[in-house]
Amino acid sequence: MKNRNKIVYWVVTIFLSFGMLAGGIQQLFQIGGYNEIVTELGYPLYLLSILGAWKILGVIAILILKYPLLKEWAYAGFFFVMSGAFISHLAVNQSFTDALPSLILMMVTVLSWYLRPENRKRIFLRK
Repeated sequence: MKNRNKIVYWVVTIFLSFGMLAGGIQQLFQIGGYNEIVTELGYPLYLLSILGAWKILGVIAILILKYPLLKEWAYAGFFFVMSGAFISHLAVNQSFTDALPSLILMMVTVLSWYLRPENRKRIFLRK
């Protein structure tokens, strides 16, 4: 059972990391259609560079072995960004399909956080 959880954790976390890293690079360099998306949502373009840099740093924080507090902040940041993106799409009356990628990444963030091994948790959160 424990081995299965570890495998599921890594599959989910690699999917999350790939999604955040790919999006972060595209946002940092403002390529891949993000300019249009952010403009339609009503946000300034410079926000892309900020979000892109933080996503890349968040992936690094989640994948390195130590620093559980930093991991908690990275997971929280991913959750805030993805929930904000999801709500933003709905707030400007875009279709649910447009909001779906952010919802999926938000759910994957929660799943990765929930399934993380004991050695990746803060001490006060350990059982």
